Amino acid sequence: MSSYINRILVTGGSGFIGANFIINQLSSTENVILNLDKLTYASSPNSLRLVESNPNYKFIKGDISDNNLVSKIIFDFKPTYLVNFAAESHVDNSIKNPKTFIDTNVLGVFNLLFQSNKYFKQLSPVKKEKFKFIHISTDEVYGSLNKGDVSFTELNRYNPSSPYSASKASSDHLVLSWFKTYNFPTIVTNCSNNYGPLQFPEKLVPMVILNCLSETKIPIYGDGSNIRDWIHVNDHCDAIYRILLKGKIGEQYNIGSNNEVKNIEIVKYICKILDSKIKRNNNLKYFDLIEYVEDRAGHDFRYSIDNTKIKEHTGWAPRISFNEGLVNTVDWYINNQNWWKNI
Repeated sequence: MSSYINRILVTGGSGFIGANFIINQLSSTENVILNLDKLTYASSPNSLRLVESNPNYKFIKGDISDNNLVSKIIFDFKPTYLVNFAAESHVDNSIKNPKTFIDTNVLGVFNLLFQSNKYFKQLSPVKKEKFKFIHISTDEVYGSLNKGDVSFTELNRYNPSSPYSASKASSDHLVLSWFKTYNFPTIVTNCSNNYGPLQFPEKLVPMVILNCLSETKIPIYGDGSNIRDWIHVNDHCDAIYRILLKGKIGEQYNIGSNNEVKNIEIVKYICKILDSKIKRNNNLKYFDLIEYVEDRAGHDFRYSIDNTKIKEHTGWAPRISFNEGLVNTVDWYINNQNWWKNI
């Protein structure tokens, strides 16, 4: 990796993936990071407590939809790169309140593009050559696969199933159109399901861990047969940085670990890990806490990512095995109860 000092504007950097990206950058590079985040319920200032005193880190609370604020930050900070993690991301919430998802995931991204392009236009040719706008998106924009279908590639047509994935699909199209229309240097990444430290407890992996620790029922949609392609958040962050340094502008990159697991299997594995670490009373097993509930409307059956393109373009490959990553994630939640008890 390059040790050259870059200035990276990170939007949505107090959320799960953004916070891990910032921590990784500050621990492995000399890059200067400005984090713009409005601190919604799924973002936690505690996630970045350890880097608050780092002279290469600064935080500003604000909304990516705020025209004046975004413009001022971009022109004052003068970023080398802008990496957009800011998004509403919970599918269930998008079904209940889709407007919030349109406001942030579509209109907010439009504002970032509009203000960033104004900044880009006045850069010198040398700085224009280096600048990149990286938009972090999801594999959910492609819709659902059946059991025997081949994995999603970047050539798959979009077929979103929820207001969340539709809003992300909309923002992806905006980002790519800014390259085609304005020659603005954008890249879109579409990643599979992430797990790891600092993930808000509403998502499957931390929800299962914390429900086990509190001996609370573990709700599983349908029969738990839905399949997801899991990647450790540190592998995802490494992929993003590779794309910053080596990715081709105007391109789209799928990021995944080729690690498909049924939801019920990941739940069973987490329960098994916890059985080996913290015994329940009366020889009960954590798996006994599982409770099957009515399936979610429009629940996609299977996601699977073909990561050939990013490997070929950047040399990236996932390094963390699923077993190792999940054990480490369980340990992190056991050892960092102050983090999740305060959110």
